[in-house]
Amino acid sequence: MALSLQRKITVIVLALYWPALFVFAHIPIPKVVLDANVSDKGLHFLAYLILTFLLWFSIRGDKKVHWRKAAAWWMLLLVIGYGVADELLQGVVAGRNCDVRDFFVDVAGALAGLILFSFVAFWPAAVIVAGVFIFGITNVARANVAEMLPVASAVFYLVTYAVFTMLWLRSLGQFLSRLHSRRLSVQWVMLALAAPMALLVTVKLVSMVLGRTFILRDMLVSALGIGVVVAAAFVIAGRKTGRVSRSDIP
Repeated sequence: MALSLQRKITVIVLALYWPALFVFAHIPIPKVVLDANVSDKGLHFLAYLILTFLLWFSIRGDKKVHWRKAAAWWMLLLVIGYGVADELLQGVVAGRNCDVRDFFVDVAGALAGLILFSFVAFWPAAVIVAGVFIFGITNVARANVAEMLPVASAVFYLVTYAVFTMLWLRSLGQFLSRLHSRRLSVQWVMLALAAPMALLVTVKLVSMVLGRTFILRDMLVSALGIGVVVAAAFVIAGRKTGRVSRSDIP
């Protein structure tokens, strides 16, 4: 049985993400992470939330989690087993130690994912996980990473907000197509921008409340990533709508 495009992408990302996660967890903690005073508990939660997302939808396709079926419990046991092995192996790496609290945070990330996936299917789940990732990574460090690594920070904001916007547009694909076919361009653009801009503003406001310096550059770069994706999607949708309209002419 051929895999859907969605499932192929998920499997490929999982094949890249899981080894990278393992390697990062079993090398000495990078100096920049120590200097930024990053919350390792926050990183553990995000890492296992993403891992559970990729595992579930790689194996189960677009199916939601049903707790009365064995698949959900097998998935939870798989992630728990990996979490145990992960913590035990970290004990032999210089600068790291086996921490039972990290394990419980890992399990919390996996459980949060499975609970979320019992309510929403793949694309809405992808939007939520991506939003949580952006919010978490932006605020997981006590120091202002944007000031420490300006170039890396700008690339992070550009790429992550562009990806979030693509996921948002894909999750609203059919509805946006209907709007575009009715020539409601303003409504289309407003809806396309709604979630990405709301996330951007929320993240920045929380960062300021936490005492981080407001950096206009990162705000502009994020808006650029959002704007480019929305503009490209609008043009593509317009062309598709035009082709459909011309084909209807007798």
